[in-house]
Amino acid sequence: MRMLATDLDGTLLRSDNTVSDDTRAALAEAERRGLLVAFVTGRPPRWLHEVAAATGHRGIAIGANGAITYDLHTEALLAEHPMDVPTLTAVTTRLRAAIPEIRFAVEYGLDFAFEPDYRHDWEVIPTSDRLGRPIPVATKTELPALLAKPAVKLLGKARDLDPDEFMDQVEELVGQQVTVTRSGHSALVEISAVGVTKASGLAKLAESHGVDRSQVVAVGDMPNDIPMLRWAGRSYAVANAHPAAAAAADVVLERSNDEDAVANLIHELLAMP
Repeated sequence: MRMLATDLDGTLLRSDNTVSDDTRAALAEAERRGLLVAFVTGRPPRWLHEVAAATGHRGIAIGANGAITYDLHTEALLAEHPMDVPTLTAVTTRLRAAIPEIRFAVEYGLDFAFEPDYRHDWEVIPTSDRLGRPIPVATKTELPALLAKPAVKLLGKARDLDPDEFMDQVEELVGQQVTVTRSGHSALVEISAVGVTKASGLAKLAESHGVDRSQVVAVGDMPNDIPMLRWAGRSYAVANAHPAAAAAADVVLERSNDEDAVANLIHELLAMP
């Protein structure tokens, strides 16, 4: 094992979004022992400042489901793989025609924009990072303006639909043009450029460090983790994982995210001869 790749929400982080002392210590020990720690998440950079601080600025983050690479040691954006404007336009046009109630938001990398009727289930954006540096304010705008520049992630929400059925419908409509997944428990799909997944981002990071996939251990909990779980040499799902993620993993852990599943896994892996 040379790389540890872990999802954040629902996996490494507790349900209240905190990082336990045991998890922080386990990550520090993993780095001290020479492991490359990678946080592979659907989160954009603006939601990684607090994670960087809480974990002691350890590791590299593959964010936006593989579309960005972000250094948590320096809080710097290293790479991004956006969708172009024609793709965004074609995908939203087809989805709006087939699912009239769908509403869209867009992650551009460092900033965020959304349609007026798009309803958030979380704080959209903090006003500053851990150092007090201002973060660009989210923009509320109509769809044509939303699609005026390339984006690393397109979000589509249909609040009253079943989450799994909604994702399947979106996948059937536009799955040949883009990558469709989800990471939460509501009818919210996350769309990236075709071929961009947590696995693709992790593979590029591993290659840049001379790490073979057989040397990567991955752990996750939701459908957006499935490509990573299938790609890694050894994969684990936490006890609270979505059934599809659990089925994709080699091992389902006995502990949940609220029981420090990742920290316990790290301790076990480091104890192996």
